[in-house]
Amino acid sequence: MTTAIISAALAVTVVAVWLGCVGFARLRSPYARLHCVPFVTAAAGAPLLLAVFVADGASDRAFKILLLLLLALVGGAALSHASGRAIAMHEMNPEDR
Repeated sequence: MTTAIISAALAVTVVAVWLGCVGFARLRSPYARLHCVPFVTAAAGAPLLLAVFVADGASDRAFKILLLLLLALVGGAALSHASGRAIAMHEMNPEDR
């Protein structure tokens, strides 16, 4: 049973990453593409964390991965905001800056 849960969680992780890659390739504007990066972090991070907690239980490694996921979510939001602002500033007229 444990192996099935881990395999399913990792399969969901892979599908989420591929979905983000396909979305990034298909979306036209940079603003739309900007949504794919935090999606992959959130949608792939949670099932990966589930797989680690099922495999290891409440171990040091599982809590390190939890911390890394939280940092990636917070950092990803900040980086997406900064990237969107940089795109907007790049598209502005030079006299409007």
